Amino acid sequence: MTESEMLAQLAAQALDDKKGMDVQILDMRGLQSAPASFFVIASGNVPSHVSAMSDHVHEVVKKAMNLNPSKVEGYNNAEWILMDYFDVVVHIFLQERRAFYRLEQLWEDAERLRK
Repeated sequence: MTESEMLAQLAAQALDDKKGMDVQILDMRGLQSAPASFFVIASGNVPSHVSAMSDHVHEVVKKAMNLNPSKVEGYNNAEWILMDYFDVVVHIFLQERRAFYRLEQLWEDAERLRK
């Protein structure tokens, strides 16, 4: 297992720990235009749930792998938080935002490691 795959699995488990809904890992390595090796995607019910999941991913990854995201976007309004770990990008959405942006459909050629 690569370090990137380990990070993706760890982030997904952290999202599960906080009751993230429909947690998915998309393996983007086979796609030429992919911006990362893995996308980890989850949904939350309300902004406080979304931000709590982001906080937990940060804590778990920092403790286990001593990594911080290079960038975090959307934390203030917590409708869609993006955590960029270079090869792994974690997307945490409010349910209605996830349905609107449909990342899984946009990257439907990516292999699903979790369903």
